[in-house]
This record gives sequence, C-alpha cells and structure tokens, in this order.
Amino acid sequence: MAATAHFSTKDRILGAAEELFAQFGFSGTSLRQVTSRADVNIAAVNYHFGSKENLVNEVFRRRMDEMSAHRLSALKAALEKHPGELEPILAAFVEPALAIAQDRHGGAAFVRVVARAYAEKNDSLRKFLSDHYGHVLRDFAKAIAACVPGLSKEELYWRLDFLAGALTYAMADFGLIKRPSGTAEKAHRERAARELIRFAAAAFNS
Repeated sequence: MAATAHFSTKDRILGAAEELFAQFGFSGTSLRQVTSRADVNIAAVNYHFGSKENLVNEVFRRRMDEMSAHRLSALKAALEKHPGELEPILAAFVEPALAIAQDRHGGAAFVRVVARAYAEKNDSLRKFLSDHYGHVLRDFAKAIAACVPGLSKEELYWRLDFLAGALTYAMADFGLIKRPSGTAEKAHRERAARELIRFAAAAFNS
C-alpha cells in the first residue's frame, strides 16, 4: 500500500506539472502552483525531484522513454522486414509520436509542453533531451542515410529537423485540415501519419 501511495504522489506531481507547463510555460510556472494543483506540500516535490529543473526533465522522461522505446522497436522491425525502404523507417519515427497525442491521459497537455520547449529557450532541457534521446535521432539518421545515399550529412539533418517540426505541428492538430465530422480521432491521426510520411519521403528523396 505504501508503494502505491509513493507512486501516486509522484504521478500526481508529474501530471500537475505537465498541465501547468502546458498552460503557463516553464518559467511561468512556480513550484507553489504545482503543489497546489497536485495537492501536495513542497517537501514532496523536493523529495521526488529535488528541483524544478529536474521536475521539467522528468515530465519529459515520463513520455519520452516510452515513445523512444516504441520508435526503436519499430525501426528495428522496419529494417528487418523492409530493408532499403524509406517509408517504413519514417513510419517508425512518426507513428509513436502521434500515438502520444492521441493518449487521453495527458497526451494533449504533453503536446503543448513540447511546443513550449520549441518556443522557450531552455538550455538545460535541451541538454537533457540531447543526452538522453539524441541516440534515437542518430539511429534514424543512419537508417535514412542508407536509403538516400546522395544526401550529404548536413542536408540529411536539415530535413530530419524539418520533419520533427512538422511532426510536432501534426501532433498539435493545429493545421488547416480539421477532423471531418463523423471521422474518429484515431482514423484522423492515421491519415495525418500517412500524409506526413509521404511528404517526408518526397523531401528526403528530392
């Protein structure tokens, strides 16, 4: 029972922080706001996370660990089942991210947190993401490079960067194309994934 309560407190803090970071940004959110939203005291935040900076990192880790594992698993399967094909590699990159956006347990809030990370200059967060998840991007870059040997390394990384930006935009579902009435959210996301994969494949092959 104690272990359950321990997990519940930490999870409540992460959920509250995620919602507040999405709404007010990292610098605009205080630990007092987090403790109030999570209904815990400041000692609980310090015990579980030690600092606000580490709390920000852990909000990302909670989602990114799972997404990265799904991406790498899908990449491995794509390389084994479809050697030399670009679109299955791109699907392995795109689809796990869009699945997070569809997650009803805070997925939408995390998408807004990601957008905040792009908009706000937070060097410590960028270092954390690079240190912990940079290898995932490098694995995809290597796999894509094998499919488009004519691209220089610089061109490859420019296009991969643009893909990441377009993916974040698609995750936010903030574009010109809205989900048609009568179309399930899952079907809409799957269509978004297909279109983005085709678009990215054309970009890498151009």
